[in-house]
Amino acid sequence: MPNNQDNRYRNNYPNDESVNEAGRNGGEATSNNYENDFYEELGRKGGEARKRLSEIDDNILREAEEENRKRSEADHNSFNN
Repeated sequence: MPNNQDNRYRNNYPNDESVNEAGRNGGEATSNNYENDFYEELGRKGGEARKRLSEIDDNILREAEEENRKRSEADHNSFNN
């Protein structure tokens, strides 16, 4: 039994247009409606977001390494005392 998403798809694409065809048509329409500046801005924003995520990942990794170092020191001290 089809779900609601399938029904919405059929209503929007009554001529059995495939998802790939719909994506390609949408991409072509966007390309026709926007200049290169649009894509440059889109790429810049994506790059900035990726950089922020990378910085967050780096911070989390540093915090985890520091926590592990502290635990190791505490374990070492508890065995030697």
